[in-house]
Order: sequence, then C-alpha cells, then structure tokens
Amino acid sequence: MTECTSEGFDFPPLKRRRIEARFSGGEITSDGGLLLLRQADRRLGLLEAVSAKLPDARDPRYVKHDLLTLLRQRVYALCQGYEDLNDHDQLRGDPALQTATGQDRMLGSAPTLCRLENRMDRKAAIAIHQVLVETVHRVLCRAA
Repeated sequence: MTECTSEGFDFPPLKRRRIEARFSGGEITSDGGLLLLRQADRRLGLLEAVSAKLPDARDPRYVKHDLLTLLRQRVYALCQGYEDLNDHDQLRGDPALQTATGQDRMLGSAPTLCRLENRMDRKAAIAIHQVLVETVHRVLCRAA
C-alpha cells in the first residue's frame, strides 16, 4: 500500500529559529497556517508593496515596530479570525505570529495597532486599493 502522508517539511528559517512542520505531535500550534500565509504574502509582495505606499509620520526615535511588521501582524491575525485589537494582548507574544511576521520578539501592542488604524485615511485606502489592483493584474498576467 502506498504511503501518501509526508513526514513533514521545512520553512525558511528566521534568524536562528528553525521552522518545521511535522505531523508527529509534541508542541503544536493551531495557527500553523500563518506560515503558509507568510509564504503567499512574501511571494506576492503584497504587504511590502502596501507598506511602501503608506506614509509613516512616526518619530523614528520612538519606533519599536516598523510599518511592515505592524501590517503583517494585523493582517495575518485578521486572516486567522482575530478581528479584535484586544486579541493582540496575547497574540503579540505568540511564536507562530512572531515567526510569520519575521520577528523573534514581542510584536506591537493593541494600542500601537489602534494608532496605526486611526492614522489611515481616504488617501491610504486609495493607495491600498491601487496596490491590490496592481498585484491582481500582475498575478493574472503572469498566469496567462
């Protein structure tokens, strides 16, 4: 009988953190899909492109989390079903979310993410829309 189940596979590492998917139990996370989401985002360059289009008027002397990391944190959590900012009180220390965002330390707090969302205006919405349209166009043209 053919064995169709893989023993596991490796993801690209994060600094010294080895990232692997294994199906033998042990310490597990129910948010392993974050790593697949990370790979898709990186391949498309979606959040990196959004980050490049959005203004960041924060004083760099006081910035602990760059804009791209905050966007990844918020969007990836939304994709996992964590829609409330107060979820980030716990999520910011979650190793799966940290790894998906490319960090190996605490992520942004709920108030930090709230300030990010409150800074967004109509111009930001238009810029994000433009990135989405350009990304879809690029992907569809590449597939054709």
